[in-house]
Amino acid sequence: MLNSEKLELERGKRKTKSGVVVSNKMKKTIVVEVVRTYTHPLYDKVMHAYTRYKVHDEENKCSMGDLVEIMETKPISRDKRWRVLKILGKGKLRGREMPKKKETINAEISEAGSNAEAGPAEA
Repeated sequence: MLNSEKLELERGKRKTKSGVVVSNKMKKTIVVEVVRTYTHPLYDKVMHAYTRYKVHDEENKCSMGDLVEIMETKPISRDKRWRVLKILGKGKLRGREMPKKKETINAEISEAGSNAEAGPAEA
């Protein structure tokens, strides 16, 4: 069992969100952009709202473009109230390019893993 899974079980129910790392220029801190999709009440148009969170990354493992899951925690500094729970995927995603559903994310990760195991195609 990973440390993050162990902490998740011990901490009870806390808010979790997934998003894309858009900045990792600070020490032990990353900025994660989370996309929220909703329908406009009057015009019935699908709208996207973007929120940026400063997140504690103790080991500086995250890099820009990574897809991460974050968990709410006690205040660490003036702006940081979230910490990295796990890295869902290493990649070159930019902010606002995150897949919309967790099922899509899991499918992409499994496809990337199966492609890496197959190796290069022989001609």
